[in-house]
Amino acid sequence: MNKVFGLIGKNISYSFSKKYFTDKFEKEEMLGYSYENFDLQAISQFPKIIRENPNLRGLNVTIPYKEKIIPYLDKLDENASKIGAVNCIKFTKKGKLKGYNTDYYGFKKSLEPLLQSHHQKALILGTGGASKAVAFALEELGILHTFVSRSKKENALDYKYINATTFDNYQIIINCTPLGTHPNIEEFPPIPYEFFTGEHIAFDLIYNPEETEFLKRAKANNAITKNGYEMLVLQAERGWKIWNK
Repeated sequence: MNKVFGLIGKNISYSFSKKYFTDKFEKEEMLGYSYENFDLQAISQFPKIIRENPNLRGLNVTIPYKEKIIPYLDKLDENASKIGAVNCIKFTKKGKLKGYNTDYYGFKKSLEPLLQSHHQKALILGTGGASKAVAFALEELGILHTFVSRSKKENALDYKYINATTFDNYQIIINCTPLGTHPNIEEFPPIPYEFFTGEHIAFDLIYNPEETEFLKRAKANNAITKNGYEMLVLQAERGWKIWNK
């Protein structure tokens, strides 16, 4: 029987997951395995995907459905429940849909090698599903964090209040927004990049392009920089283990 895996998202032709798993299946000569993009204009189309694809064995979930997918699932893994966002769905032996979050694991393992003793606090740019996973990972690492949002939100800092003092207090800046993603590579979060120093880490969850404008501007001021590629590989392999356990 063919085994189909796939990605749920919106405008996902650029998808990392499809290429990654298609290459994996070819390299490991896994005949009968395939990976498809399911591009949904609304999350309400999700049940139709399940009905029409009886060979589905596992799904990834990306923007903008990491939170909206939850009501359609039968149960959540403990960490996914705490985070409030899902990026991996397992089809159980009983035919139930169980949601997991592997983003937090990928981010945590990707950030850890960069950390030094002075990296105590982090600014998280964005408040979507990915930012929730990042916040959970930071909590596990014992790093305090503050969200930054374009719209007024409780417990979130407004971009216009970020200044030199902010950069003194926060040594890690993480871009969880889509700003700078291909093809809109000239975009970047509106922060004062001149306050980055060699003591700062600039981490961008985006991997395409390899170096975003956010990372370029941070690097120009000597910050340690990293994109989201390794995080994506780590979360993908974690998802693969979940699908096959």
